[in-house]
Amino acid sequence: MSGHMKINPIIRLIILLSVMALAACTVKPAAPTPVPTTLPVSTTSPVSTLEITSTSLPTETPVALKKVDASTMEHKLLMGYQGWFTCPGDGSLVNGYFHWFTGNVPDAGKLKVAMWPDTSELTPGERCPTNMVLPNGQPATLYSAYNPKTVMRHFEWMSQYGIDGVFLQRFGSELSDPVFFDERNVVTKNVIAGAEATGRVFAIMYDTSNMDASTFVGELENDWKYLVDVLNVTESPSYLHQNGKPVVAIWGLGFTGHPGTPQQAMDLVKFFEKNPDPTLQVTLMGGVPTDWRTLQKDSLPDPGWSKYYCALNVISPWTVERFKSDVQVDQYKSTMLLDMAAASQCGAEYMPVVFPGFSNQNSGGSALNVTPRRGGNLYWRQVYNAVSIGVPMIYNAMFDEVDEGTAMYKIAATTNDQPVGVALVPLDADGINLPSDWYLRLAGAATKMLRGEIPLTINIPIQPGAATSTP
Repeated sequence: MSGHMKINPIIRLIILLSVMALAACTVKPAAPTPVPTTLPVSTTSPVSTLEITSTSLPTETPVALKKVDASTMEHKLLMGYQGWFTCPGDGSLVNGYFHWFTGNVPDAGKLKVAMWPDTSELTPGERCPTNMVLPNGQPATLYSAYNPKTVMRHFEWMSQYGIDGVFLQRFGSELSDPVFFDERNVVTKNVIAGAEATGRVFAIMYDTSNMDASTFVGELENDWKYLVDVLNVTESPSYLHQNGKPVVAIWGLGFTGHPGTPQQAMDLVKFFEKNPDPTLQVTLMGGVPTDWRTLQKDSLPDPGWSKYYCALNVISPWTVERFKSDVQVDQYKSTMLLDMAAASQCGAEYMPVVFPGFSNQNSGGSALNVTPRRGGNLYWRQVYNAVSIGVPMIYNAMFDEVDEGTAMYKIAATTNDQPVGVALVPLDADGINLPSDWYLRLAGAATKMLRGEIPLTINIPIQPGAATSTP
C-alpha cells in the first residue's frame, strides 16, 4: 500500500492492545435497555415526559452547517445512499417503479419496501402517484432519485441535520445494462450537484452482488475509468479523499454467495491502489464480512481472503442484522476491539457499521419489524460503543434503504402517515412517539459525539419534542 502515510502499525497495535486489556478487566455487557414508552433521558439533560403533537412534520428547522472537509474520512459519519428508486414519467429509461413495486404495479399487494418515506415536503413535481391512499383518503405518493430536486432535498437534509455525506452505491450487476447504466449516471450527477450545493461529501461504493464472476473485475475497472475520465467525479470539490487520494469502496468481496476469488480481489487492489495512472489511484475501502478476521460464518474460508482483507486501506465489517439487543451489541464490542487491532496490524483504518433496525417483510419475507429500532436505542448503543473505543470513522447503513428498513431519512411517523392495506413499519411501531425526522437528528448527534463536540453518553442525548441546536 505504497504512497499512503500511516501510523506505525506496531505502535498502533500496542495502543489498541492496551485498550483491549483495560476493557477486558473493567467492562462487561450492560443490561439490555428496556423498551420504554418515552426515550431514556441523558443524566446531563433532565427533561420530563415527552409528547409529540405532529406525526409528519419535523419538530425543528435546523440551521445549515459549515462545509464538510473533503480531504479526510477522519471523524466522519458517512451514510450509504442507494439512490435506486425510480417512477414512471421521471425521465429515466427505466420508466417504472424500480425498487418500489413488483411487476411495476403500484398497488398495496405489490409493494416491496418495509417503511414508507415521508414525502410531505416534496413539491408536486417530485411526487410519484400510486394506486394507494392514506387513512384520510389522500393519495399516497413516492419519489424518484432520478429527479435532481429530490436528491438535492436529501442533501439539504444532510446539511441541516449535520450529516457529513454519503457513499453512493453503484451496483455492478447493472453496469452492462444501458437502461440502468444511464439511470445510475444521472443519479451520480444529482449526488454531485447536491453535495456541492450543500457542502457535503460523497464517494463511490461498488456493490458486487450478483455480478458475473468471470467479468466483474474488468467491469469495475472500466467503470471507474468512465467515472474518472467521463463523469469527472473526482474533480468535484466534494469528492471524499483520504491520505491524499479519492476514496472508493468495494462491498461484497469475500462474502459467502458473492462472486470472486482471492486472486481476482487482489487484482482489483492492484488496479485501484497501485494503478500506473495516478488519476485512477484511490484509497480503497472494503465492505467486508462480519467474520473477515476469522474466515468463518459470512466469510469465505479460503485463506487467500485474509491477504485481500489486509491489503485494503480501510476495513469496514458489515453488521446489519447481526444483533438486536443491547446485550448482543455490547458483546460485539470485544470483536470491534479485535477487528480494530487487526486492521491496524495491516496498516489499515477501521470503519465499523451501525444501523437503526431491520425489516424486509415485503421483499425478503422477514417478520414485520424483525429487528425493532426501539426508538433509536439500538442505533445509539452501537454508536456509543464505537465511539467509546476510539474509532476514527463510522459507516451508517443507510440513508434511504426503506426496502430493508434501515433508512435514516424522514419516515412515516405513524400508521396515519402511511398507506392502508399493507404491512409497514412506522416510527412509532415500538410504542414510542417520534417525529419523521428523528433518525436524521440522531445521526447529527452521533456525528457530534464522534467528533467530541458533545460528551460521550450511553443515553440518547436529545429529545424528540425539543429542538436541537446546530453549530
